[in-house]
Amino acid sequence: MEEITNKPFKNINFQEATFPLAEYESCVFDQCNFEQVDLSSFKFIDCRFTDCNLSLAPVVGTSFQDCQFEQCKMIGIRFDEANPFNLHMEFNACNLEHSSFFGVKLVKANFSTCRLQHVEFENAQLKEVNFTESDLLGAHFLQTNLEKANFVGATNYELDPDQNIIKGAKFSMDGLPGLLQKFKIKIVQ
Repeated sequence: MEEITNKPFKNINFQEATFPLAEYESCVFDQCNFEQVDLSSFKFIDCRFTDCNLSLAPVVGTSFQDCQFEQCKMIGIRFDEANPFNLHMEFNACNLEHSSFFGVKLVKANFSTCRLQHVEFENAQLKEVNFTESDLLGAHFLQTNLEKANFVGATNYELDPDQNIIKGAKFSMDGLPGLLQKFKIKIVQ
């Protein structure tokens, strides 16, 4: 597999331009379009994606090692099909609606200020993950390890403390209804 290191990619539409299967290390992708581009079996190591569209891109066997995504549109990505070896990603102000992290191990990952509506987190290992200021409307948590996760400022989440591990997790007072939803009680201020 070809290795491409320290290369910047800017304003490229990979729906039209060829994107060679390779190992990309320390590369920067700025304002690139990968929508529905098959990224299966690619390797991204210490790469940064800024203002890119990766929506519906297949990522079967794809490696994401220490990758950062900033202000990216990433709708409907099946991260549960990515290569789990050394998987680590950071997301800031990204739209990840309808994506799946089913059974994925993402310890200490960052999802700050993200749209995580209708995202699948069932059986995921999300210890010490940061969800600060993220919108989790319709996100699905079941048998998810959320130990020491940070939900401060996160909105619209519903998760059952009996069906998930939340020991040491942080929540805002405004988020309490999302933890007590199953009891059908009303909280008033």
